[in-house]
Amino acid sequence: MNSIEEILSKTLTEIIPTEDELKLIDNITNTLRELLKERAIDININYTTIEPQGSTGIKQTQLRGDFDIDLFIGLDYNEFEEKYKGLSKSKLKRESKKDFLRLCNDWIIKSLQNAQFEKPRLLYAEHPYVTVDYLANHNRTKVDIVLYFDLNLDFIKKNGPITAVDRTPYHGRFVRDNLTLDQKNDVRLLKQFFKSQHSYGDKSAVGRIGFIGYSAELLIYHYQNLLNLFSKFHELKNTPLDHFNRSKKQLNKISHFQNDYLIIIDPIDKNRNVGSAISRRAYAFCNHQIQTFLKEPIKKYFEIEEIPLININSNTEHELSHYFIIELVNKDSSVHYTINRDKLYSLGDSIASNAEKEFTRDERFGRIEYELYFENDKNEYNLALYCEKPLISPSFTRRGPPIDQTRHVEKFKHKNSNYFEKDGYLWTETKRDFTSFLNFLQFFLKDGLPSNFQIINVNNALSTQTYSGKKAIYILKNYIMPFL
Repeated sequence: MNSIEEILSKTLTEIIPTEDELKLIDNITNTLRELLKERAIDININYTTIEPQGSTGIKQTQLRGDFDIDLFIGLDYNEFEEKYKGLSKSKLKRESKKDFLRLCNDWIIKSLQNAQFEKPRLLYAEHPYVTVDYLANHNRTKVDIVLYFDLNLDFIKKNGPITAVDRTPYHGRFVRDNLTLDQKNDVRLLKQFFKSQHSYGDKSAVGRIGFIGYSAELLIYHYQNLLNLFSKFHELKNTPLDHFNRSKKQLNKISHFQNDYLIIIDPIDKNRNVGSAISRRAYAFCNHQIQTFLKEPIKKYFEIEEIPLININSNTEHELSHYFIIELVNKDSSVHYTINRDKLYSLGDSIASNAEKEFTRDERFGRIEYELYFENDKNEYNLALYCEKPLISPSFTRRGPPIDQTRHVEKFKHKNSNYFEKDGYLWTETKRDFTSFLNFLQFFLKDGLPSNFQIINVNNALSTQTYSGKKAIYILKNYIMPFL
Protein backbone atom coordinates (compact mmCIF):
# COMPACT_ATOMS: atom_id res chain seq x y z
CA MET A 1 0.00 0.00 0.00
CA ASN A 2 1.17 3.54 -0.67
CA SER A 3 1.08 6.14 2.06
CA ILE A 4 -2.29 7.57 1.01
CA GLU A 5 -3.91 4.14 1.14
CA GLU A 6 -2.30 3.48 4.52
CA ILE A 7 -3.65 6.76 5.87
CA LEU A 8 -7.16 6.06 4.57
CA SER A 9 -7.14 2.49 5.89
CA LYS A 10 -5.94 3.56 9.33
CA THR A 11 -8.46 6.41 9.47
CA LEU A 12 -11.30 4.12 8.48
CA THR A 13 -10.63 1.74 11.37
CA GLU A 14 -11.00 4.73 13.70
CA ILE A 15 -14.26 6.14 12.29
CA ILE A 16 -16.42 3.08 11.51
CA PRO A 17 -19.18 2.74 14.15
CA THR A 18 -18.78 -0.03 16.71
CA GLU A 19 -21.29 -2.87 17.06
CA ASP A 20 -22.35 -1.47 20.42
CA GLU A 21 -23.15 1.87 18.82
CA LEU A 22 -25.23 0.24 16.10
CA LYS A 23 -27.15 -1.84 18.68
CA LEU A 24 -27.82 1.25 20.80
CA ILE A 25 -29.26 3.12 17.82
CA ASP A 26 -31.47 0.12 16.92
CA ASN A 27 -32.72 -0.15 20.51
CA ILE A 28 -33.57 3.55 20.73
CA THR A 29 -35.32 3.46 17.36
CA ASN A 30 -37.40 0.40 18.28
CA THR A 31 -38.36 1.87 21.67
CA LEU A 32 -39.47 5.12 20.07
CA ARG A 33 -41.40 3.32 17.37
CA GLU A 34 -43.43 1.43 20.00
CA LEU A 35 -44.10 4.53 22.12
CA LEU A 36 -45.27 6.53 19.12
CA LYS A 37 -47.42 3.64 17.90
CA GLU A 38 -49.15 3.31 21.29
CA ARG A 39 -49.94 7.01 21.51
CA ALA A 40 -51.17 7.10 17.89
CA ILE A 41 -53.64 4.29 18.63
CA ASP A 42 -54.84 6.04 21.79
CA ILE A 43 -55.65 9.32 20.04
CA ASN A 44 -56.63 7.82 16.67
CA ILE A 45 -53.82 9.18 14.48
CA ASN A 46 -52.92 7.51 11.20
CA TYR A 47 -49.43 7.37 9.78
CA THR A 48 -47.78 5.42 6.97
CA THR A 49 -44.33 4.63 8.34
CA ILE A 50 -41.83 5.33 11.11
CA GLU A 51 -38.32 4.97 9.74
CA PRO A 52 -34.84 6.17 10.78
CA GLN A 53 -33.34 8.43 8.12
CA GLY A 54 -30.02 10.21 7.79
CA SER A 55 -26.59 8.67 8.16
CA THR A 56 -27.51 6.62 11.25
CA GLY A 57 -30.69 5.41 9.56
CA ILE A 58 -31.12 3.54 6.31
CA LYS A 59 -28.09 5.21 4.70
CA GLN A 60 -25.56 3.75 7.18
CA THR A 61 -22.85 6.31 6.41
CA GLN A 62 -22.39 7.62 9.96
CA LEU A 63 -19.10 8.11 11.77
CA ARG A 64 -18.12 6.53 15.06
CA GLY A 65 -19.51 8.57 17.93
CA ASP A 66 -22.30 9.95 15.75
CA PHE A 67 -25.31 8.94 17.82
CA ASP A 68 -27.75 11.51 16.49
CA ILE A 69 -30.90 9.82 15.21
CA ASP A 70 -33.36 11.26 12.69
CA LEU A 71 -36.66 9.42 13.02
CA PHE A 72 -39.13 10.26 10.25
CA ILE A 73 -42.87 9.72 10.52
CA GLY A 74 -44.79 9.59 7.25
CA LEU A 75 -48.27 11.10 6.99
CA ASP A 76 -50.75 10.22 4.24
CA TYR A 77 -51.22 13.42 2.24
CA ASN A 78 -54.62 12.20 1.02
CA GLU A 79 -55.99 12.78 4.54
CA PHE A 80 -55.02 16.47 4.34
CA GLU A 81 -55.54 17.17 0.63
CA GLU A 82 -59.18 18.29 0.86
CA LYS A 83 -58.30 20.76 3.62
CA TYR A 84 -55.44 22.25 1.59
CA LYS A 85 -57.31 22.34 -1.72
CA GLY A 86 -57.05 25.66 -3.56
CA LEU A 87 -54.49 27.15 -1.18
CA SER A 88 -51.53 29.09 -2.51
CA LYS A 89 -48.08 27.70 -1.73
CA SER A 90 -47.55 30.19 1.09
CA LYS A 91 -50.95 29.48 2.67
CA LEU A 92 -50.47 25.73 2.29
CA LYS A 93 -47.14 26.07 4.04
CA ARG A 94 -48.77 27.97 6.92
CA GLU A 95 -51.64 25.50 7.28
CA SER A 96 -49.43 22.41 7.14
CA LYS A 97 -47.15 24.00 9.72
CA LYS A 98 -50.14 24.39 12.07
CA ASP A 99 -51.04 20.73 11.60
CA PHE A 100 -47.46 19.62 12.23
CA LEU A 101 -47.26 21.76 15.37
CA ARG A 102 -50.47 20.20 16.67
CA LEU A 103 -49.22 16.67 16.00
CA CYS A 104 -45.83 17.44 17.55
CA ASN A 105 -47.47 18.68 20.75
CA ASP A 106 -50.40 16.27 21.05
CA TRP A 107 -48.78 13.11 19.73
CA ILE A 108 -44.99 13.09 19.68
CA ILE A 109 -44.12 15.04 22.83
CA LYS A 110 -46.79 13.23 24.85
CA SER A 111 -45.41 9.88 23.65
CA LEU A 112 -42.06 10.64 25.28
CA GLN A 113 -42.98 10.28 28.95
CA ASN A 114 -40.57 7.36 29.40
CA ALA A 115 -37.92 8.24 32.02
CA GLN A 116 -35.12 7.51 29.55
CA PHE A 117 -36.28 10.36 27.31
CA GLU A 118 -35.35 13.76 28.68
CA LYS A 119 -36.51 17.24 27.70
CA PRO A 120 -38.70 16.60 24.65
CA ARG A 121 -38.99 20.02 23.02
CA LEU A 122 -40.34 21.62 19.91
CA LEU A 123 -37.84 23.17 17.51
CA TYR A 124 -38.07 24.57 14.05
CA ALA A 125 -36.22 26.77 11.65
CA GLU A 126 -38.43 26.24 8.60
CA HIS A 127 -40.08 22.94 9.54
CA PRO A 128 -41.40 22.00 13.02
CA TYR A 129 -39.91 18.91 14.66
CA VAL A 130 -39.38 17.43 18.11
CA THR A 131 -35.95 16.85 19.60
CA VAL A 132 -35.36 14.73 22.70
CA ASP A 133 -32.38 13.34 24.61
CA TYR A 134 -32.17 9.60 25.30
CA LEU A 135 -30.23 8.76 28.46
CA ALA A 136 -28.63 5.35 29.06
CA ASN A 137 -25.47 4.37 30.95
CA HIS A 138 -24.51 8.03 31.41
CA ASN A 139 -24.60 8.50 27.62
CA ARG A 140 -26.80 11.08 25.94
CA THR A 141 -28.16 10.52 22.43
CA LYS A 142 -30.01 13.28 20.60
CA VAL A 143 -33.06 12.21 18.63
CA ASP A 144 -34.93 14.40 16.14
CA ILE A 145 -38.44 13.21 15.32
CA VAL A 146 -39.70 14.69 12.07
CA LEU A 147 -43.13 14.55 10.43
CA TYR A 148 -43.38 14.59 6.64
CA PHE A 149 -45.89 13.89 3.90
CA ASP A 150 -45.31 10.41 2.47
CA LEU A 151 -45.64 11.43 -1.18
CA ASN A 152 -45.29 9.28 -4.26
CA LEU A 153 -41.98 9.92 -6.03
CA ASP A 154 -43.78 10.71 -9.30
CA PHE A 155 -45.79 13.37 -7.44
CA ILE A 156 -42.58 14.96 -6.11
CA LYS A 157 -40.97 14.94 -9.56
CA LYS A 158 -44.04 16.55 -11.12
CA ASN A 159 -45.13 18.99 -8.40
CA GLY A 160 -42.22 19.24 -5.99
CA PRO A 161 -42.48 18.48 -2.25
CA ILE A 162 -45.15 19.95 0.04
CA THR A 163 -42.73 20.48 2.95
CA ALA A 164 -38.97 20.93 3.08
CA VAL A 165 -38.40 17.34 4.26
CA ASP A 166 -40.69 15.30 1.99
CA ARG A 167 -37.77 14.29 -0.25
CA THR A 168 -35.59 13.08 2.63
CA PRO A 169 -36.79 9.42 2.75
CA TYR A 170 -36.10 9.09 -0.97
CA HIS A 171 -32.59 10.47 -0.41
CA GLY A 172 -32.03 7.72 2.14
CA ARG A 173 -33.32 5.03 -0.20
CA PHE A 174 -31.17 6.32 -3.06
CA VAL A 175 -28.00 6.09 -0.95
CA ARG A 176 -29.00 2.71 0.50
CA ASP A 177 -29.65 1.24 -2.95
CA ASN A 178 -26.90 2.87 -5.03
CA LEU A 179 -23.76 2.85 -2.88
CA THR A 180 -21.75 -0.26 -2.08
CA LEU A 181 -20.31 -0.90 1.38
CA ASP A 182 -16.88 0.27 0.17
CA GLN A 183 -18.42 3.45 -1.21
CA LYS A 184 -20.25 4.09 2.07
CA ASN A 185 -16.89 3.79 3.81
CA ASP A 186 -15.49 6.33 1.34
CA VAL A 187 -18.39 8.61 2.31
CA ARG A 188 -17.30 8.21 5.92
CA LEU A 189 -13.74 9.20 5.01
CA LEU A 190 -14.98 12.18 3.02
CA LYS A 191 -17.17 13.37 5.89
CA GLN A 192 -14.26 12.96 8.28
CA PHE A 193 -12.10 15.06 5.96
CA PHE A 194 -14.69 17.85 5.70
CA LYS A 195 -15.16 17.85 9.48
CA SER A 196 -11.40 17.95 10.01
CA GLN A 197 -11.28 21.04 7.79
CA HIS A 198 -14.15 22.65 9.76
CA SER A 199 -16.14 22.81 6.53
CA TYR A 200 -19.04 20.47 7.25
CA GLY A 201 -22.75 21.12 7.66
CA ASP A 202 -24.75 24.16 8.71
CA LYS A 203 -22.36 24.94 11.57
CA SER A 204 -19.36 25.12 9.24
CA ALA A 205 -16.66 27.47 10.50
CA VAL A 206 -15.56 28.11 6.91
CA GLY A 207 -18.32 29.81 4.96
CA ARG A 208 -22.00 30.02 5.75
CA ILE A 209 -22.68 26.34 5.06
CA GLY A 210 -20.16 23.61 4.34
CA PHE A 211 -20.51 20.26 2.62
CA ILE A 212 -23.51 18.33 3.95
CA GLY A 213 -23.83 14.57 4.33
CA TYR A 214 -26.02 14.12 1.26
CA SER A 215 -23.59 16.10 -0.91
CA ALA A 216 -20.73 13.86 0.29
CA GLU A 217 -22.77 10.78 -0.61
CA LEU A 218 -23.55 12.13 -4.08
CA LEU A 219 -19.91 13.07 -4.68
CA ILE A 220 -18.86 9.48 -4.02
CA TYR A 221 -21.76 8.22 -6.15
CA HIS A 222 -20.61 10.33 -9.12
CA TYR A 223 -16.84 9.81 -8.74
CA GLN A 224 -17.10 6.16 -7.58
CA ASN A 225 -14.40 6.40 -4.90
CA LEU A 226 -12.60 8.89 -2.68
CA LEU A 227 -9.25 9.01 -4.48
CA ASN A 228 -10.89 9.62 -7.84
CA LEU A 229 -12.91 12.44 -6.26
CA PHE A 230 -9.80 13.96 -4.67
CA SER A 231 -7.90 13.84 -7.96
CA LYS A 232 -10.70 15.75 -9.71
CA PHE A 233 -11.90 17.94 -6.85
CA HIS A 234 -10.22 21.02 -8.35
CA GLU A 235 -12.47 20.64 -11.41
CA LEU A 236 -15.69 20.51 -9.41
CA LYS A 237 -16.52 24.22 -9.70
CA ASN A 238 -16.56 23.84 -13.50
CA THR A 239 -18.06 20.33 -13.64
CA PRO A 240 -21.80 20.09 -12.92
CA LEU A 241 -22.87 16.69 -11.60
CA ASP A 242 -26.28 15.86 -13.02
CA HIS A 243 -28.00 12.49 -12.56
CA PHE A 244 -30.20 13.43 -15.52
CA ASN A 245 -27.25 13.92 -17.91
CA ARG A 246 -27.95 17.51 -18.88
CA SER A 247 -25.04 19.52 -20.25
CA LYS A 248 -23.50 22.48 -18.46
CA LYS A 249 -25.04 24.73 -21.11
CA GLN A 250 -28.51 23.31 -20.44
CA LEU A 251 -28.14 23.67 -16.68
CA ASN A 252 -26.91 27.25 -16.97
CA LYS A 253 -30.16 28.17 -18.74
CA ILE A 254 -32.15 27.23 -15.62
CA SER A 255 -32.60 30.53 -13.78
CA HIS A 256 -32.40 29.23 -10.20
CA PHE A 257 -29.07 27.48 -10.93
CA GLN A 258 -27.34 30.47 -12.52
CA ASN A 259 -25.85 31.90 -9.32
CA ASP A 260 -24.85 28.55 -7.81
CA TYR A 261 -21.11 28.02 -7.44
CA LEU A 262 -21.31 24.21 -7.32
CA ILE A 263 -23.92 22.11 -9.09
CA ILE A 264 -24.75 18.67 -7.68
CA ILE A 265 -28.25 17.83 -8.89
CA ASP A 266 -30.54 15.86 -6.58
CA PRO A 267 -31.32 12.51 -8.26
CA ILE A 268 -34.75 12.67 -6.62
CA ASP A 269 -35.61 16.13 -7.99
CA LYS A 270 -34.03 17.44 -11.19
CA ASN A 271 -34.97 21.00 -10.21
CA ARG A 272 -32.97 20.93 -6.97
CA ASN A 273 -29.26 21.62 -6.65
CA VAL A 274 -27.85 19.95 -3.53
CA GLY A 275 -24.70 22.04 -4.00
CA SER A 276 -26.48 25.41 -4.00
CA ALA A 277 -25.95 26.09 -0.30
CA ILE A 278 -22.31 24.96 -0.18
CA SER A 279 -20.15 28.03 0.35
CA ARG A 280 -17.49 28.74 -2.25
CA ARG A 281 -15.25 29.51 0.72
CA ALA A 282 -15.68 25.97 2.06
CA TYR A 283 -14.95 24.59 -1.40
CA ALA A 284 -11.88 26.81 -1.92
CA PHE A 285 -10.36 25.89 1.45
CA CYS A 286 -11.09 22.17 1.09
CA ASN A 287 -9.71 22.18 -2.44
CA HIS A 288 -6.45 23.69 -1.19
CA GLN A 289 -6.25 21.14 1.62
CA ILE A 290 -6.94 18.24 -0.75
CA GLN A 291 -4.24 19.34 -3.21
CA THR A 292 -1.78 19.70 -0.32
CA PHE A 293 -2.72 16.28 1.04
CA LEU A 294 -2.21 14.62 -2.36
CA LYS A 295 1.28 16.14 -2.61
CA GLU A 296 2.26 15.43 1.00
CA PRO A 297 -0.03 12.74 2.50
CA ILE A 298 -0.30 13.18 6.28
CA LYS A 299 -2.96 11.69 8.52
CA LYS A 300 -3.64 15.01 10.28
CA TYR A 301 -5.87 16.01 7.35
CA PHE A 302 -8.37 13.45 8.69
CA GLU A 303 -7.99 14.34 12.37
CA ILE A 304 -10.54 16.67 13.93
CA GLU A 305 -8.79 19.25 16.09
CA GLU A 306 -9.84 22.44 17.84
CA ILE A 307 -9.60 25.58 15.75
CA PRO A 308 -6.48 27.43 16.96
CA LEU A 309 -6.68 30.81 18.68
CA ILE A 310 -5.16 33.72 16.80
CA ASN A 311 -1.70 34.52 18.13
CA ILE A 312 -1.81 38.05 19.56
CA ASN A 313 1.60 39.51 20.33
CA SER A 314 3.94 42.29 19.28
CA ASN A 315 4.99 40.34 16.17
CA THR A 316 1.42 40.17 14.86
CA GLU A 317 0.39 43.71 15.83
CA HIS A 318 0.87 45.28 12.39
CA GLU A 319 -0.81 42.42 10.53
CA LEU A 320 -3.79 42.30 12.88
CA SER A 321 -4.35 46.05 12.64
CA HIS A 322 -6.51 45.25 9.59
CA TYR A 323 -8.69 42.76 11.51
CA PHE A 324 -11.64 43.57 13.75
CA ILE A 325 -13.99 41.59 15.97
CA ILE A 326 -17.64 41.83 16.99
CA GLU A 327 -18.18 39.52 19.98
CA LEU A 328 -21.81 38.81 20.83
CA VAL A 329 -23.85 36.70 23.21
CA ASN A 330 -27.26 35.34 22.27
CA LYS A 331 -29.74 36.18 25.05
CA ASP A 332 -32.56 33.98 23.73
CA SER A 333 -31.53 30.33 23.47
CA SER A 334 -34.95 29.43 22.00
CA VAL A 335 -33.93 31.09 18.71
CA HIS A 336 -32.61 28.38 16.37
CA TYR A 337 -28.94 28.76 15.54
CA THR A 338 -29.64 28.81 11.79
CA ILE A 339 -31.84 31.88 12.27
CA ASN A 340 -29.09 33.58 14.28
CA ARG A 341 -26.53 32.55 11.67
CA ASP A 342 -28.55 33.95 8.79
CA LYS A 343 -29.28 37.23 10.59
CA LEU A 344 -25.61 37.78 11.36
CA TYR A 345 -24.53 36.98 7.81
CA SER A 346 -27.05 39.61 6.66
CA LEU A 347 -25.52 42.00 9.18
CA GLY A 348 -22.06 41.22 7.82
CA ASP A 349 -23.24 41.91 4.26
CA SER A 350 -24.74 45.22 5.36
CA ILE A 351 -21.56 46.26 7.19
CA ALA A 352 -19.43 45.42 4.15
CA SER A 353 -21.61 47.25 1.63
CA ASN A 354 -21.83 50.40 3.80
CA ALA A 355 -18.15 50.37 4.77
CA GLU A 356 -16.76 49.87 1.29
CA LYS A 357 -18.55 52.85 -0.30
CA GLU A 358 -19.61 56.33 0.74
CA PHE A 359 -23.23 57.34 0.06
CA THR A 360 -21.94 58.78 -3.24
CA ARG A 361 -20.51 55.34 -4.19
CA ASP A 362 -16.97 56.72 -3.80
CA GLU A 363 -14.51 54.45 -2.03
CA ARG A 364 -14.64 54.46 1.77
CA PHE A 365 -12.63 51.90 3.78
CA GLY A 366 -11.71 49.77 0.77
CA ARG A 367 -12.22 46.04 0.61
CA ILE A 368 -14.15 44.46 3.50
CA GLU A 369 -14.31 40.72 4.18
CA TYR A 370 -15.94 38.98 7.12
CA GLU A 371 -16.69 35.56 8.56
CA LEU A 372 -19.06 34.36 11.25
CA TYR A 373 -18.01 31.81 13.85
CA PHE A 374 -20.34 30.68 16.62
CA GLU A 375 -20.42 28.19 19.47
CA ASN A 376 -24.14 27.70 19.98
CA ASP A 377 -23.78 25.66 23.18
CA LYS A 378 -22.17 28.73 24.78
CA ASN A 379 -24.46 31.21 22.99
CA GLU A 380 -21.32 32.94 21.66
CA TYR A 381 -21.42 34.46 18.17
CA ASN A 382 -18.56 36.37 16.54
CA LEU A 383 -18.15 38.37 13.36
CA ALA A 384 -14.50 38.69 12.38
CA LEU A 385 -13.80 41.40 9.80
CA TYR A 386 -10.92 42.40 7.54
CA CYS A 387 -10.66 46.06 6.51
CA GLU A 388 -8.25 47.13 3.77
CA LYS A 389 -7.98 50.74 5.01
CA PRO A 390 -8.85 51.02 8.72
CA LEU A 391 -8.00 54.76 8.81
CA ILE A 392 -8.86 57.12 5.95
CA SER A 393 -8.65 60.85 5.19
CA PRO A 394 -11.19 63.28 6.72
CA SER A 395 -12.53 64.16 3.26
CA PHE A 396 -12.70 62.83 -0.29
CA THR A 397 -12.92 64.42 -3.71
CA ARG A 398 -16.37 63.83 -5.17
CA ARG A 399 -17.09 64.15 -8.86
CA GLY A 400 -20.10 66.18 -9.96
CA PRO A 401 -21.76 66.62 -13.38
CA PRO A 402 -20.02 67.34 -16.69
CA ILE A 403 -19.53 71.09 -17.13
CA ASP A 404 -21.71 71.14 -20.28
CA GLN A 405 -24.84 70.03 -18.34
CA THR A 406 -25.92 73.54 -17.38
CA ARG A 407 -28.94 72.75 -15.19
CA HIS A 408 -27.09 70.08 -13.16
CA VAL A 409 -24.01 72.31 -12.92
CA GLU A 410 -26.03 75.15 -11.37
CA LYS A 411 -27.58 72.82 -8.79
CA PHE A 412 -24.17 71.39 -7.92
CA LYS A 413 -22.61 74.84 -7.52
CA HIS A 414 -25.50 75.95 -5.32
CA LYS A 415 -25.02 72.97 -2.96
CA ASN A 416 -21.21 72.93 -3.01
CA SER A 417 -19.57 76.35 -2.70
CA ASN A 418 -16.08 74.81 -2.74
CA TYR A 419 -16.46 73.29 -6.22
CA PHE A 420 -13.71 73.26 -8.83
CA GLU A 421 -13.34 72.17 -12.45
CA LYS A 422 -11.14 69.33 -13.64
CA ASP A 423 -11.10 67.10 -16.74
CA GLY A 424 -14.47 68.43 -17.95
CA TYR A 425 -16.32 67.84 -14.66
CA LEU A 426 -17.16 69.77 -11.52
CA TRP A 427 -15.63 68.41 -8.32
CA THR A 428 -15.93 69.16 -4.62
CA GLU A 429 -14.15 68.19 -1.44
CA THR A 430 -16.65 66.34 0.79
CA LYS A 431 -16.26 65.72 4.50
CA ARG A 432 -16.54 62.10 5.58
CA ASP A 433 -18.84 60.94 8.38
CA PHE A 434 -16.18 58.48 9.57
CA THR A 435 -12.41 58.27 9.22
CA SER A 436 -11.97 55.23 11.50
CA PHE A 437 -13.42 51.84 10.56
CA LEU A 438 -13.74 50.97 14.25
CA ASN A 439 -15.79 54.11 14.92
CA PHE A 440 -17.96 53.32 11.90
CA LEU A 441 -18.47 49.77 13.19
CA GLN A 442 -19.45 50.88 16.68
CA PHE A 443 -21.93 53.42 15.30
CA PHE A 444 -23.41 50.99 12.77
CA LEU A 445 -24.17 48.40 15.44
CA LYS A 446 -26.25 50.82 17.53
CA ASP A 447 -29.29 50.16 15.35
CA GLY A 448 -28.27 47.25 13.15
CA LEU A 449 -27.97 44.41 15.68
CA PRO A 450 -30.73 41.76 16.02
CA SER A 451 -32.58 42.27 19.31
CA ASN A 452 -31.66 38.89 20.84
CA PHE A 453 -27.94 39.70 20.82
CA GLN A 454 -25.92 41.59 23.38
CA ILE A 455 -22.58 43.14 22.48
CA ILE A 456 -19.61 41.89 24.50
CA ASN A 457 -16.89 43.63 22.55
CA VAL A 458 -16.41 45.61 19.33
CA ASN A 459 -12.74 46.28 18.74
CA ASN A 460 -9.59 45.71 16.81
CA ALA A 461 -8.55 42.04 16.74
CA LEU A 462 -5.69 42.80 19.12
CA SER A 463 -8.30 43.38 21.84
CA THR A 464 -10.35 40.24 21.25
CA GLN A 465 -11.65 38.93 24.59
CA THR A 466 -13.21 35.47 24.13
CA TYR A 467 -11.70 32.19 22.96
CA SER A 468 -14.40 31.89 20.32
CA GLY A 469 -13.61 35.42 19.13
CA LYS A 470 -9.92 34.53 18.77
CA LYS A 471 -10.94 31.46 16.77
CA ALA A 472 -13.07 33.67 14.51
CA ILE A 473 -10.08 35.90 13.71
CA TYR A 474 -7.91 32.82 13.05
CA ILE A 475 -10.51 31.40 10.66
CA LEU A 476 -10.81 34.60 8.65
CA LYS A 477 -7.07 35.18 8.49
CA ASN A 478 -5.96 31.61 7.73
CA TYR A 479 -8.90 29.71 6.22
CA ILE A 480 -10.59 32.48 4.23
CA MET A 481 -8.36 35.38 3.17
CA PRO A 482 -5.61 33.35 1.43
CA PHE A 483 -8.16 31.72 -0.91
CA LEU A 484 -10.35 34.65 -1.95
